[in-house]
Amino acid sequence: MALNPILEKIEKLRDEIELHNYNYYVLASNQISDFEYDQLVKELEKLEKENPQFITSDSPTQRVGKDLTKEFNPSVHKFPMLSLANTYNEEELIEFDRRVRDALPQGEKVEYVVEYKIDGVSISLTYDNGRFVKAATRGDGVTGEEVTANIKTIKSIPLKLKKVDNQKYNFDEIEVRGEVFMGIEDFEKMNRERSITGEKLFANPRNASAGSIKLLDPRIVAQRPLNIFAYYLLSSNRQFETHNENLLLLQKLGFNVNPEFALCGSISEAIEVIKKLEEKRYSLPYEIDGAVIKVNSLRQQSILGSIAKSPRWAVAFKYKAKQAFTKLNEITWQVGRTGAVTPVAELDPVLLAGSTISRATLHNYDEIIRKDIREGDVVVIEKGGDVIPKIVSVALEKRSENSVTATPPQTCPRCGSVLFRPEGEVAIYCENTECPDQIKGRLEHFASRGAMDIEGLGEALIGSLVDLNLIRTFADIYSLKEKREELISLERMGQKSVDNLLAAIEKSKTQPFHRVLFALGIRYVGSGAAKKIADQFSSIDELINASEESIEAVYDIGQSISSSIRKYFSDVHNIDIINRLKDSGLKFTAEKKETGDLKLLKKTFVLTGVLSKYSRDEASEKIIALGGKVTASVSKNTNYVVAGENAGSKLQKAQALNVQILNEEEFDKLLDRE
Repeated sequence: MALNPILEKIEKLRDEIELHNYNYYVLASNQISDFEYDQLVKELEKLEKENPQFITSDSPTQRVGKDLTKEFNPSVHKFPMLSLANTYNEEELIEFDRRVRDALPQGEKVEYVVEYKIDGVSISLTYDNGRFVKAATRGDGVTGEEVTANIKTIKSIPLKLKKVDNQKYNFDEIEVRGEVFMGIEDFEKMNRERSITGEKLFANPRNASAGSIKLLDPRIVAQRPLNIFAYYLLSSNRQFETHNENLLLLQKLGFNVNPEFALCGSISEAIEVIKKLEEKRYSLPYEIDGAVIKVNSLRQQSILGSIAKSPRWAVAFKYKAKQAFTKLNEITWQVGRTGAVTPVAELDPVLLAGSTISRATLHNYDEIIRKDIREGDVVVIEKGGDVIPKIVSVALEKRSENSVTATPPQTCPRCGSVLFRPEGEVAIYCENTECPDQIKGRLEHFASRGAMDIEGLGEALIGSLVDLNLIRTFADIYSLKEKREELISLERMGQKSVDNLLAAIEKSKTQPFHRVLFALGIRYVGSGAAKKIADQFSSIDELINASEESIEAVYDIGQSISSSIRKYFSDVHNIDIINRLKDSGLKFTAEKKETGDLKLLKKTFVLTGVLSKYSRDEASEKIIALGGKVTASVSKNTNYVVAGENAGSKLQKAQALNVQILNEEEFDKLLDRE
């Protein structure tokens, strides 16, 4: 029977988009422009919106769904997801080969497949009749956590398997094991962007990948540059005989398979391949921490079996972290936008792991003391799991009599102000808000993508504008339109560039209140905290007049954030800048919700325990959307306590204060009540 013409068009678009996804994310070959690709997606979205009965879970438009509604569900692996035993030298590999041969019928030939050990996060993908249905983490090897919505955002994962030999692959259900990772260049770009927006930096690509797949909002995951290499296919009715065939089949089915794998006729050949792979290690665009050696025959794998945690037919060979010796010439101190003054090691340039290293972070003065690092020392630097180089130790046997013990500065290296070290912290701070380095850092944060998103106002231009005294504060940005001719005269700034910049500044005035609040750069107030605070306090004036206790009562807002906000607004200089920003037209008031939707207006809620239907954040958002407030602690002013499973002391306090307690069913009814 002929397909419905609209459905036929939809299917054709889906296949075309997935082909371009495969070409771009797996083969690294872009066959069409970004604009052409976007037009295809928009056309598909339009057709699906007009014909919702044809939307399927494997459509490219369905990669990113809504927030996850609860914490991750447990997922029992059909096949145990074991980890690998590690080896560190050739002798241990030869011993592994001996154990394999002893366990197999005498005289059997043993082949091995050698692959890179990608430094990422293991994942299990389940396909039913060729369609992607579930993803789960390793967990304890028997039970992992289901992260389907997040993994679905990774565009190198096929949502529908490709046909093999003109036939759909005839396994009813298959499980594909893979490693989720981030490319080094993508990781560094992401960290640069996080630095500009004042967000915490990830230590390395693996940590970034692990953190990303456990986020509760797939829309955020979709913005992370995640990729995957598939390395194993499992099925109850296996139709191939070797691991080498397994990898080739995965490629045919549309998976991204690391091309650096080799079939070896003996353990000695495998060892030579491992050495050759290590030579390429630092030219790779992704992190690896070794090689994996697997018995090629699946029949032999079955005979060898596994022990409690790892298979007997595979082993990992761990490469040593690359280290180098170099001289530490000087310890300098740099100032960040929050005023934190941190030490940096200025090194004799040395080639390490494919790049020339001349600086390394020392984090704080306590680390300098702990490692006894002195100026003039020969130090060991490493670029192992971390992309950022670090000093591992001092070569004490090479220490010179002229080495100098470092001391922390007493005054700011940039502006000369006296430094301050808060009680209980290792960092020291310059408290002069007029410090030039702080000014530049604050302005970069204010203009960044996650804040006011002023395109064209980047680090270099901000540096020039501050040095020329054209801007000093956030408010000065909105006065630049009065200095158009001065801007045009700047190096690399023409009339068109200046007009584009001024247009971007004007456009930034449309950013909502929570983005403006985040842009102010109040210490500890990240984008998430800013959104929660803006949802509870409808204007900047209300927040300025709020007590520390009322700020801290906001769900997920702790004492450090509340005291930081109070300190910020107690500075008359900051209040003056806010007033100037108001006059410039920035939004310091939350958008009003329609009165008809505010069923919970002036009602205060406290959430406790685990809800089966909602995450804490989602339940909080539903309350706020209806005009209510969510606070962290129970008081006599609390109207409702929503109690899920394993509710603790908050439930007991609510009972003591006679606060109305709602179970999840009652909470649902309250939300739906007309």
